[in-house]
Amino acid sequence: MQRDDEDDVWRAIVENYGERPTLDDEPPAEPVAEPSPPAYAVPLPEEPDGDLARSDEERFVPPSPPPVPRPRGLRGAAWVGVFGGPAALLVALVLGIGLPRFVSLVLVAAFVVGFLYLVLQMPRGPRDPWDDGAQV
Repeated sequence: MQRDDEDDVWRAIVENYGERPTLDDEPPAEPVAEPSPPAYAVPLPEEPDGDLARSDEERFVPPSPPPVPRPRGLRGAAWVGVFGGPAALLVALVLGIGLPRFVSLVLVAAFVVGFLYLVLQMPRGPRDPWDDGAQV
């Protein structure tokens, strides 16, 4: 019984909601053709003129960079330990070569000692107290 009352209330709300628009019978609209792409008034040149047409001889070639400095002494030995120890262990593992326990211990110790040496030799502060690290 209550359901019928709710339906009547909703129908009354919909009927009194507002003015309904009146639709006139309009003829069907003609299909609109898509616009064609614009034609260029000036043809594009095949070769650029002026500054754009530089020969290969006029182009900038940067100078070759200076050689990379090679570490010497203890620093070089530390780098060999940091990269050489794990590389030797990895090669032995991949190839299935059984290394004596002493050799494996020396390679691991070379890595640890080399890493600690390099960390302890790092500069503690900036090169210049007013340097924020930006380089041009």
